[in-house]
Amino acid sequence: MENVLRPLIIVGGSLVLTLLVGWTVDLLLRRADRRHHETPLWGLLRRCRLPLQLVLCAALLRGSYRQTEIAVEHSVGIGRTLTLLLIGSTAWLLVRIAAAIVESSYARYANAHRDPARVRRVRTQVTLIQRVVSAVVGVVAIASMLLTFPAMRAAGASLLASAGILGIVAGVAAQSTLANIFAGLQIAFGDMVRLGDTVVVDGEWGTVDEITLTFLTVRTWDERRITMPVSYFTSQAFENWSRGGVQMTGTVFFHVDHSAPVEEMRDKLRDILRECPAWDGRDYGLAVTDATPSTIEVRALVTAKDADDIWTVRVTVREQMIRWLNAHHPYALPRVNTADAVLPPDATRNGGVPRPARATRGGVVEPPRTGRG
Repeated sequence: MENVLRPLIIVGGSLVLTLLVGWTVDLLLRRADRRHHETPLWGLLRRCRLPLQLVLCAALLRGSYRQTEIAVEHSVGIGRTLTLLLIGSTAWLLVRIAAAIVESSYARYANAHRDPARVRRVRTQVTLIQRVVSAVVGVVAIASMLLTFPAMRAAGASLLASAGILGIVAGVAAQSTLANIFAGLQIAFGDMVRLGDTVVVDGEWGTVDEITLTFLTVRTWDERRITMPVSYFTSQAFENWSRGGVQMTGTVFFHVDHSAPVEEMRDKLRDILRECPAWDGRDYGLAVTDATPSTIEVRALVTAKDADDIWTVRVTVREQMIRWLNAHHPYALPRVNTADAVLPPDATRNGGVPRPARATRGGVVEPPRTGRG
């Protein structure tokens, strides 16, 4: 009877104590969350309940397993399994705690600051910090698991002795990966590009959707995802429309006939912008910027609060201005002139051929005479 009750008491007591501690911790965190609702830390820490219970249960079973006297011949393997479980659950708990602290810090910063650029910068930094912490904890946990095996401990000295050579080989083999990792850290703390920034990369316009230590994802306007190594943004030129403020100035070009009513087009542009909700009211203008033998180039200047609104303003101005010209001034639209050229007055009196100029003795050129005398 004792051989049956002892394992039940030890294992059952460990499970009951684990559930009781988990329930108590969760209750305390819920009360703290209701009392300090201004910070989400206590609510985020409730995610740690499961790994905390797993750590506590593994620790209790690892410390009291020998007293159960069950499967004595396999005690070494069972003990090592519980040790591995304890190490893995502890790493999981540390990652959850770090994630809760980082997310809570970002939430408090976002609530205290209204500048979108600074908020995106902090969001990028805390995201990469969280991933670095998770990677470090994972590497340490795996190394600790491997060192629980005697063979690994015996090989530790040789591994440490060859660490310099292995480091050189790994550095050469993983040169591009290491470059991307350092580039990711440079992006995070150098404020080059942030989550949510509007960028133009390789002629593609989009929004930064994800930043990791090795790659960056840009979501284009047509919902495509462009994944690029982060080293590209530290070695190549790219456009960041969100850096230094999100307000933008856009242009719309029209090619019209020389007889186009530029003043009326300027007034029409003002009327179009007044009815366009995306226009921020900062500035507008219309000017002739170029001329060709058949058309003139008219540039309309508009402003908006961000990249999305500037696109809306530009397409609205282009569509309504062309519609207005077609309805009220169709002669102003570009056309191919098939009429005969207008000849100068002298050419019409000479049968269509201009009369040559006549030179005097003094070398002064006189225009050709059209009358007698």
